[in-house]
Amino acid sequence: MMRICFVTHKVKKGDGQGRVNYEVIQEAVGQGHEIIIISSEISEDLKDHPLVEWKEVTVKGWPMELLRNQVFAIGATIWLDRLRSRVDLTIVNGFVTYARSDINCIHFVHSAWLASPYHPYQERRSPRSFYQYIYTSFNRYLERKAMKRSRTIVAVSEQVKMELVQYAGIGKECIAVIRNGVDLQEFYPRPVKRANLKLSEDTVYAMFAGDIRSSRKNLDTVLKALTKVHDVHLLVVGWTEGSIYPQMAADLGIEDRVHFLGYRKDMAELMSAADLFVYPSRYEPFALVILEAMATGLPVIASRNCGAVELLNEEAAVILDDPDDAVALAEAIRSCVYDRHRLKRMGEQAVHIAGGNSWNAMARHYSQLIDETARKKTFAAAKS
Repeated sequence: MMRICFVTHKVKKGDGQGRVNYEVIQEAVGQGHEIIIISSEISEDLKDHPLVEWKEVTVKGWPMELLRNQVFAIGATIWLDRLRSRVDLTIVNGFVTYARSDINCIHFVHSAWLASPYHPYQERRSPRSFYQYIYTSFNRYLERKAMKRSRTIVAVSEQVKMELVQYAGIGKECIAVIRNGVDLQEFYPRPVKRANLKLSEDTVYAMFAGDIRSSRKNLDTVLKALTKVHDVHLLVVGWTEGSIYPQMAADLGIEDRVHFLGYRKDMAELMSAADLFVYPSRYEPFALVILEAMATGLPVIASRNCGAVELLNEEAAVILDDPDDAVALAEAIRSCVYDRHRLKRMGEQAVHIAGGNSWNAMARHYSQLIDETARKKTFAAAKS
């Protein structure tokens, strides 16, 4: 058995990257490994686990994410220096420490995002976009340094692997692809009474979920497309505070068909009540929410810029080449909702694909990589 140290901001179910860490750690403790976690947040069940030791790095009170990340990295580096003699393997997420690591799991490529024409600084020059430019540039530099101090890189999609090679200068032989999973106990096809969710039984509902304060998720194009499809309503899940999109819906004259639901914990029920999932994100290394929608039986309309579409085929989804093409998106929505038989077949195929991508399957892939990396590290140490 090994003593493995995980360094990451969060280890908890309610967070995409945090959920990956949670599942991998659960698999590791299930195999009897001792785990040290350096993080700011941790799931309660892991905090009390006899094989888990938590080292907290507090970042509360710092005003900007850029500063919070630096505080965390410095704190994690100090902890790793103290623990180095006790640890067999170190696993990190991107740039979270100045120390070396054995496995680095990449969920977002700042180098690629900075080069994207959709980066806020490319679209509009303002104090806010300038800060985002500084933030992304600094993280681009730091993530490259962090990856070059790692033995193995994990990319959450083939898209991320390609970006790491093209924009971050990482050799493809160092990169393993392990896609994120989905909780099949939470997300699955189920009958839902729409009335319990204050929804109409006779209305066609498309659904969008994500950070609607960010233009990257591309709700604006969805709203524009909806003006061209007059008998479809849109369910929008995400914090509305600071978002421009409720006003945009009003300006477009579709506020009566766009339902801003705020942050919700009943995502699985809402997805089961919808007819299709629309997510033409401008840049998305994976997009776990797509996999969750598929698992509930929702047909998907997404952009090719989402890493999760690598799992999809034309029987389960409509993939858009241009995320900003509102006309093409409107046509895709019409082609689905006006053919109920096709919609049903797409949903069934989506469930089938999602069924092969559970959290347990993902965690097993990580476990195999951990064992392989540990063997290589032992062999390298013996040679030296």
